[in-house]
Amino acid sequence: MRIKLVSLEDGTTSCGFRKIAAFTSRINPDTESYYITTKRYASLGNILFGSHGIGKMGDDQIDEIAQGLADADMVGFSSMTGYANITRRVISRVREIRPDMLMVWGGIHPIIQPEDAITAEVDAICTGEGEFAFEQFLQLAKEGRDYSKVENFWVKRGNDVIQNGFLPLMSTAEMESLPFPQYGEGEKIYREGKGFEPMVLSDYVVHGGVDYSTLWSIGCPFRCSYCGNTKFIENDPNYTKIRHTSARYIVDEVKSVRARFPHVSQVSFHDDSFMAIPYRQLEEFAELWHDELDIPFTVYGVIPNYVRRDKFEILTWAGMNRVRMGIQSGSQALLDFYKRPTPPEKIMHAAEVISEFAPKYHVAPSYDMIMDNPIETRQDVIDTLELAYAMPRPFTFIIFSLKVIPNTGLAEEMRKRGVNLEAIDSSYLEIPPRMANLLLYMLATWRPPRWLFDRLLKRVEASATPQPLYPRTAFVFRALFFGKKVYNHLKMMDFSTMPGWISYYAYRTGLIGFWRRHIIKRMPRPEPPKHASSPNVIPVIATDATNP
Repeated sequence: MRIKLVSLEDGTTSCGFRKIAAFTSRINPDTESYYITTKRYASLGNILFGSHGIGKMGDDQIDEIAQGLADADMVGFSSMTGYANITRRVISRVREIRPDMLMVWGGIHPIIQPEDAITAEVDAICTGEGEFAFEQFLQLAKEGRDYSKVENFWVKRGNDVIQNGFLPLMSTAEMESLPFPQYGEGEKIYREGKGFEPMVLSDYVVHGGVDYSTLWSIGCPFRCSYCGNTKFIENDPNYTKIRHTSARYIVDEVKSVRARFPHVSQVSFHDDSFMAIPYRQLEEFAELWHDELDIPFTVYGVIPNYVRRDKFEILTWAGMNRVRMGIQSGSQALLDFYKRPTPPEKIMHAAEVISEFAPKYHVAPSYDMIMDNPIETRQDVIDTLELAYAMPRPFTFIIFSLKVIPNTGLAEEMRKRGVNLEAIDSSYLEIPPRMANLLLYMLATWRPPRWLFDRLLKRVEASATPQPLYPRTAFVFRALFFGKKVYNHLKMMDFSTMPGWISYYAYRTGLIGFWRRHIIKRMPRPEPPKHASSPNVIPVIATDATNP
């Protein structure tokens, strides 16, 4: 059976899609992977002007995409909710061209909003982990047998929808049995006016630079109301446990990528809860990484509750050079509203630990902040700004304008309060130029004298309160903010957030290697903590992250 798998998003990161693409290629060799990139969100213009909306596509582009997919026996789509409308349009056009086409929609959107996804002109949607469920689905489809009872799928039968239950989450042994994510193995990318063409080096460089994005662990111990993970946990409470492959597996995965793309000299881990992995597993990972790869890596998804000095020491020795931590708010009232058990005191303690490593060994950390909550009070905003003012430096922010994901606890709470929710395809990276948001940009760049900060706070209002907007000032503040961020990265020769040819040529000329060998200070091997003195025998099991 000829299968075409399609990822729709701003870029080509697609960590989950790459996993399912590799697995499908193993069980069905006649499988091709296609990337439709709607917009480069990381472009300089978008950053400075705060314009990060979901990319638009005209009917001619949709038709060109559909024509390139219509000769398959099956097409599988993967997208997040922000790209659901574009995905739906492509599906409809493929259906017009090939009424008999077998089409399946997976990814985040069908999981968190299956009631919407199933109304597209597809035959089925995948509502859970896809690998082993899709293997069952595919085998039955190939044999012409009934696939309507496969778990992790909703399937259309005439005017009815069969809503099946869920398979158990993959065990760590099953995760270990999967092939490495597909990367540089014949993928194709859509180019306007040309259709789908094989991805070449320039595609990987433009979208990723010298960085490779991946996941080591799956799961999150928290149930934050704004996060799509709450739907995963609702479907299976075991999602709160951290599951991951062995340290050997993830190190070998990165080595396999570097064998094809030697310019990959930085790795970004997009795990939700990397630091919730117990110390002993992190130590084993660190030793393998240091001895066999010895390249920098970034850890996203750091939760304040799991920041520990010993974990930071062993990971920094291995090569960790930047972290991104979720703060979300400095207001206890809003943190309670989000059901996020990270009080400001824990946030401040975590920031103090992180500050011991930056800028000596790390690039300035990034802290996530959620702004523009329609139910926030002025005091909530003030509390957030006061926390930002007090935190140890250096740091930078990734500021999000609150957008409510359907079928989350936050969406339900907002409905109860009568809040008129914006469309989900209005990007959370489009930051209104209100005074509070401008002050966050400023605080990441410069801490003003207290008397000046107090005067500026008097101009701050809750986002729902009518207030002046400052687009020109926002442009200046963003430019200064971005300029300092670039400086912080360049002095550590870190290009993890700067895709493009500059990073590639910095690698090719040897500048990155020279800088890391002779300029950047490396942390010595730390002494093992007392609690880790027992023999280092670590079974690869799902981790109950309530015990960090």
